[in-house]
Amino acid sequence: MQATTAPSTTPIPGKYWQWRGHNIYYVRAGEKQPQRPPLLLVHGFGASTDHWRKNITGLCEDFEVFAIDLLGFGRSAKPKLQYSGDLWRDQLHDFISEAIGQKAILAGNSLGGYASLCVAAQRPESAAGLVLLNSAGPFSESQATPEPEALQSEIQPPKQPSLQTLLGDSVKWIFQQPLAQFLLFQYVRQRWVIRQTLEKVYLDKSAITDQLVEEIYRPAYDPGAMDVFVSVFSTPQGEKVDVLLKQLTCPLLLLWGEADPWMNARERSQKFRQYYPQLAEYFLTAGHCPHDEVPDRVNQLFRDWVLSIS
Repeated sequence: MQATTAPSTTPIPGKYWQWRGHNIYYVRAGEKQPQRPPLLLVHGFGASTDHWRKNITGLCEDFEVFAIDLLGFGRSAKPKLQYSGDLWRDQLHDFISEAIGQKAILAGNSLGGYASLCVAAQRPESAAGLVLLNSAGPFSESQATPEPEALQSEIQPPKQPSLQTLLGDSVKWIFQQPLAQFLLFQYVRQRWVIRQTLEKVYLDKSAITDQLVEEIYRPAYDPGAMDVFVSVFSTPQGEKVDVLLKQLTCPLLLLWGEADPWMNARERSQKFRQYYPQLAEYFLTAGHCPHDEVPDRVNQLFRDWVLSIS
């Protein structure tokens, strides 16, 4: 029993890499494989390298595996900056160049998927392939929203009709006020709210452990965490996904948790196929974070696909 639970309960030791004067936390496991590219796993909004633990332990026998905390999240520094896809693109590109030393397969969930797509499309010398798991990011034909889609999808499920639709610019103005920002941040980082949010987006409720809640809760109380939240919440939308897909040249695998209430996986899939028809794709019985809900299935599909393109 101890052996089966260890991969999901025992922290994997990591280390720090310096980037632009900031501490960036990452985890490395497995040995370099001459015939196989290394893997770089990138978490979603509010998560960290901890969210990939089941995948790191499941893939490191076959690959050299890295997972990284984006600047502003997890154990990485949380300086007061304007956070954006461009910033994280540059962080990931530089990490691959300096710490990994060769092209990597980037795999990202939600906001981390959008950041990984930015790297693969705009810094192709860093990407041997791209795996997107319920990836965030706006398409050109999507109606503009006051907040970036990546953050909106991860903080709250869409409402019908949305509050923004009813109140328009007044909502944007309200949430630009320091007091409103403070109160919202105090609310969303409470343990019970984190658990409630996870229960909305996880199909398998048994995957929502006290440890998972704690791993999201802990970094939200680091110095600077609120500044990161406010910046991401108010930053302009980045490059549109369709524009990025038109620039993409590396192999692409899409893994969808089909029960995700924050995005219509089948509908979003069609948009990806419209702009990058040569992709590979699987729909899984899971919610917004399939890598954590059905890790064995994700690891198998991930492994088989990487070996097929290598």
